[in-house]
Amino acid sequence: MEVINRVLPNGEQMAGFLKDPEEGPIYMVNLLKFKAQAEYADGRATSLTGQEAYGLYAEGVQKLLEAVGGSVTFAGEVSRLTLGEVEELWDEVAIACYPTRGAMLQMMQLPEMAEIASHRAAGLAGQLNIECLGDPSRTE
Repeated sequence: MEVINRVLPNGEQMAGFLKDPEEGPIYMVNLLKFKAQAEYADGRATSLTGQEAYGLYAEGVQKLLEAVGGSVTFAGEVSRLTLGEVEELWDEVAIACYPTRGAMLQMMQLPEMAEIASHRAAGLAGQLNIECLGDPSRTE
């Protein structure tokens, strides 16, 4: 299995995301890989690591997520691979719950999201986003 980290979805992935925008809730599993040093597109000098730059983005996203009725259900550093094989591990895993895909799309289009997006791009070497459908009352 080949794994390719990306920062933006391709056209097919975006089309799938836009299908059935009111279906929900959805849980977005984020597998995050950070740059060693943050690199801003505008060329600004920074002493931030990629993880620190992404942290600025994550703080802002948490507020926006709550504004659209969502929440971060888990966030943590990857400590080791317990099963399987992969060339390189991700640095962090975060799981966000959105009431619907439409709520996530609404959040992505907020002006505040555009204001913090530079930190995401500066910090991420790439990521995988895995959408999961779920019942928040399910405990098994």
